[in-house]
Amino acid sequence: MIEKNPRHLLMMTVTVLLFSVSSLAQVRLPRLVRDSMILQRDMPVKIWGWASANEKISIRFKNKTYKASADKNGNWQLILPATPAGGPYTIEIKGKNTITLKEVLFGDVWFCSGQSNMVHQLNIHDVTYAKDIAEANYPMIRQFWIPTLSNMQGPVNDFPTGYWKPAVGDDVRPFSAVAYFFCKKLYDKYKVPMGIINSSVGGPPIEAWTSEEGLKAFPEVINTIQKNKDTAYINNLRSRAAAANRPKQPADKGLAGDVKWYDPAYKPVNWRPINIPGFWEDQGLRDLNGVVWYRREIEVPASMTGQPARIFLGRIVDADELYINGERVGNTTYQYPQRRYHIKPGVLKPGKNLLVVRVTNTWGKGGFVPDKPYCLFAGNDTIDLKGTWHYKVGAVFPPTSGSGGGFNELYQPTALYNAMVAPAVNYTIRGICWYQGEGNVARPGNYDDLMAAMISDWRSKWNLGELPFLYVQLPNFGDYTYLPSESSWAELRESQFNALAVPNTAMAVTIDLGEWNDLHPDNKKDVGERLALAALKLSYKEDIVYSGPLFDTAVISGNQIIISFTHTGSGLITNDGEPLSEFAIAGEDKKFVWAKARIEGDKVIVWSEEISNPKYVRYAWADSPPFPNLYNKEGLPASPFRTDK
Repeated sequence: MIEKNPRHLLMMTVTVLLFSVSSLAQVRLPRLVRDSMILQRDMPVKIWGWASANEKISIRFKNKTYKASADKNGNWQLILPATPAGGPYTIEIKGKNTITLKEVLFGDVWFCSGQSNMVHQLNIHDVTYAKDIAEANYPMIRQFWIPTLSNMQGPVNDFPTGYWKPAVGDDVRPFSAVAYFFCKKLYDKYKVPMGIINSSVGGPPIEAWTSEEGLKAFPEVINTIQKNKDTAYINNLRSRAAAANRPKQPADKGLAGDVKWYDPAYKPVNWRPINIPGFWEDQGLRDLNGVVWYRREIEVPASMTGQPARIFLGRIVDADELYINGERVGNTTYQYPQRRYHIKPGVLKPGKNLLVVRVTNTWGKGGFVPDKPYCLFAGNDTIDLKGTWHYKVGAVFPPTSGSGGGFNELYQPTALYNAMVAPAVNYTIRGICWYQGEGNVARPGNYDDLMAAMISDWRSKWNLGELPFLYVQLPNFGDYTYLPSESSWAELRESQFNALAVPNTAMAVTIDLGEWNDLHPDNKKDVGERLALAALKLSYKEDIVYSGPLFDTAVISGNQIIISFTHTGSGLITNDGEPLSEFAIAGEDKKFVWAKARIEGDKVIVWSEEISNPKYVRYAWADSPPFPNLYNKEGLPASPFRTDK
């Protein structure tokens, strides 16, 4: 009898298993390379993937065969020749297995990235763009939506999921609104397939979108990147963040009893009147963070019942739950989205109906944001919900030492680049659209350097030369100020303006498209179409006016300052027919006062009787300037600027 060595048996087993895995390995494609994709026209296109070591790969396309071999690690790639716009095509990829890609088009592919205003889907703006959604039938406009992902350890090679979807029917609803209107304008002009790779996440700063190599000029950021690669350090950081500034929250009285405050059977006692819209801080509830319940009874006519209805509750700071006649209709967990809830048939009844809103706020002013729609509508009937409601406090939260922030991996440098950009850099694109900056408003001074670094970084990663880089300058947002003042939003816009020094870039000015009370303005169509104008000039080489006036020079002449601009188009105008506004002037002391200004040809003359020796000028220098009205005759607004930095 031969004695069997357990160690020898184990090694044999491992060998067999490795052989089996290797022999069973199959050609695998990245998620971007799949049915219905749009490949970049008129440029050599890379197709890549994975297989077993040294596996032979062939691609059959347009009756020609292209061959490659996987390397020892199983990576392979090959290049398809430049192909004109058109399709649909079938592409067959063979190794030990066969993959057939169907409905492939060649057109123009744009990588669209940034923060929430690039995220915002048509579905979120389905009232404003109801007609556009209903009429969407553009099978040659397609989007690949990248899910929110992060990785602090380094670049990954693929996305876990994702599909190419056409802008047809309900499939258009998840499209980025900005990206959709951008591509639609280009498609309407050229009738060429348009592909959108949407990689965007609400909130994070620009550093999260840049690779480690791209951030090498920023030592403090590099130091953070290295620390973040230590999992023990990160776990400790997360634990401390979870424990800090998190006092135990008291129970909500509105949910504690046998009969909840949203229940129609509940009998309200000691509820006080309060106005909607408005913040409770301004209506007698000073320095309160916690849970506040709102209730109101309304009369609903029979004509509004038995059918779907909608309710608009503006914006609520921070979180809310809406109940109608005791049934929960909708909820939102943070302050920025507009509350537009669907009400299914049967919830509303003829006669008296009870509306109850549970509002939770953990920091700052809580309540209902003014100057937003507050109404209930069904069919042709509408009920205005503004006015007097009644409230009662359900819980008061203990004070915290901050805004409740903590460690968020999405906000860390390189985290989004590694997971949401790196897997796409092999995919041939025509250009990049970028809408971000809100996440850097608190520290705007070096945004232009960070942006230049990211542009250079992405261009080097794609290795397609100086890719056209189109971006949106931040719109107006925040309280109006009626005296000249400092502004971090204006400084961020200035940094974005400065980034135009990077070659082959263009900026869409949107100082007229924001909303003072909404970080996510409804007007996404004009934003997308202004980006498209930039693309027409920069990428498609059209001879058009694509930008509003941009500051060029300032010359002091006596008690006046003469401002010259580029991109004046066919001439300067005020868009409202009123005198120029939002110009301020100062002497050596930089104490700005409002100035008078007039247009003379392609220049603006600025002066004030209060300043005899002027030195500096500002225009629209505010978070949300009330009346910026300098435009060119092509209808594009001037960018805010200052001469005193």
